Amino acid sequence: QLQLVESGGGLVQPGGSLRLSCAASGFTLPSLDYYAIGWFRQAPGKEREGVSCSSSRGGLINYTDSGKGRFTISRDNAKNTVYLQLNSLKPEDTAVYYCAAAYDRPSGATCAEARFGTWGQGTQVTVSS
Repeated sequence: QLQLVESGGGLVQPGGSLRLSCAASGFTLPSLDYYAIGWFRQAPGKEREGVSCSSSRGGLINYTDSGKGRFTISRDNAKNTVYLQLNSLKPEDTAVYYCAAAYDRPSGATCAEARFGTWGQGTQVTVSS
């Protein structure tokens, strides 16, 4: 069974940076190359919102304008890991950040469709002075 484990969260001051990691394992297909990975976040009392997504065919999608210019998604398929670089963090970025995965071949359209079947448990990001 596909499993995702997030790491890299923590406490950071406004303007600081964090790099979140999403490590994948147990996938039935031979490589992470076949999967789309999305990052989402949920603040206390608010609905979960999409942050960004990396498709199996190299496409990158930002789900929200709030992270444009500050957040960058990337992947290292050889390490079965997807990253979310968080820069210039603001207090309103405080949330639990989740990664999610779905099979993304042959169309590579999972990010656009935003349909994910496997979720990690999340990693807490707290931005405070």
